[in-house]
Amino acid sequence: MEKANVLVVDDDRIILDSLCEFLNLEGYITTAAESFAEAAAALQKRFFSLVIADVNIPDGSGIDLLSVVRKNYPQTVVIIITGYGTIESAVEAIKMGAYEYLTKPIVDDDLLLCVERALRQQSILSENRRLRGQLEQKHTLDNIISQDYKMARIFDLVQAVADTTTTILMTGASGTGKSMLAKAIHYHSSRKEKPFVEVSCGALPETLLESELFGHVRGAFTGAVREKDGKFLAADGGTVFLDEISVASPVMQVKLLRVLQDRQFEAVGSNETINVDTRIILASNSNLAEEVKAGRFREDLYYRINVVTIHLPPLAERIGDIPLLVEHFLRRFCRIHGKEKRNITAEAMDCLQRYSWPGNVRELENIIERTVLLCKDTQIDTDDLPSELVMQSRVVSGPGFKQMGLKEALAEPEKAVIRAALDANNWNRQNTARALQINRTTLYKKMKRYGLEDEAAKLGL
Repeated sequence: MEKANVLVVDDDRIILDSLCEFLNLEGYITTAAESFAEAAAALQKRFFSLVIADVNIPDGSGIDLLSVVRKNYPQTVVIIITGYGTIESAVEAIKMGAYEYLTKPIVDDDLLLCVERALRQQSILSENRRLRGQLEQKHTLDNIISQDYKMARIFDLVQAVADTTTTILMTGASGTGKSMLAKAIHYHSSRKEKPFVEVSCGALPETLLESELFGHVRGAFTGAVREKDGKFLAADGGTVFLDEISVASPVMQVKLLRVLQDRQFEAVGSNETINVDTRIILASNSNLAEEVKAGRFREDLYYRINVVTIHLPPLAERIGDIPLLVEHFLRRFCRIHGKEKRNITAEAMDCLQRYSWPGNVRELENIIERTVLLCKDTQIDTDDLPSELVMQSRVVSGPGFKQMGLKEALAEPEKAVIRAALDANNWNRQNTARALQINRTTLYKKMKRYGLEDEAAKLGL
């Protein structure tokens, strides 16, 4: 702060020189301006941490200059000074974003204290912008690692709907990255400056979920000793992400339907209606259509949230991404834990690509971190991987082989070959049948037997 650049603007040359001299003696670098035009030109030439501006200056006013600074130089803090202070003008200046409002004659100690506090505020603003920039960079689509064409289609869909208000439903098994994608949608929208609030509905009992989402007033229930704002109000202007929405109770589903339709709700124990401007993204790792058929999920709510649906495929269906993810996690955890760079053998990578990955990308991430910590060599081999992973990745593994018929043993490899051929041909059945050297009828039967027709339907193919 000792070397901060300060722009001082005043039409009284004596006061202007006096303020600049005082601040220079205190270790600040000052620039003097006697008019609005001079101040505007100075702001274009260099960055100022602080502007001290008189209300009455030629060809404009300190309030006009404050507006320019707030619009074009948001990291700069402004102090307004005047010899004719009124409560109305002070309130106007503070409302427009001035840090402080001082009246003449200015006492040196008061000015110095105000400048020091304003520069601390400027430092906080700069740090917040830096951290926000890092956060936005962390949650861009570029950080979702994939070369699979199904994920490429998802990225195109995200780009199309991110900067809209439409409700998005994400489906897919646990660990496929629904939370990461929800954050990417938020940070690709015009709401990125506002909060992103995540709620795991499955982690909260029904009695607390309503209060968590909508808030409560004091005395609404036993233990409610003070008022609490809910997540929807906290996300006003931003995005709320509701994970595991399928576990919501019937009563909660009714309340959610109203929020989705009207963006209105009441806190628990209150009759006051609250309006919010909140973008809503929901996620479920279960089939909501089946939940509707079973009577566990409201049909009207399902159709209300099923506007834009994004299905995230499990890791086992995009094995081509595994080498990319492994390399990314190896670099990341070697850096975090201060380990020498690790490489992985072809045999170990083959095991990883043959494994079924029930925990998806999250499981892969955890296994790579464990391996980085426990591997004593720079080369990761099959011996460094969890034994259960290695055993499952081998269809036949000697004495531990599970007795089964040949047809059953060949089913999974055949399914994998057919899926790989479909991926390679963008799920064009005719081209896939030709590549596999079978007729289309045989391909259709095998796709139906292995559930690949359902996968194609989810992908809209």
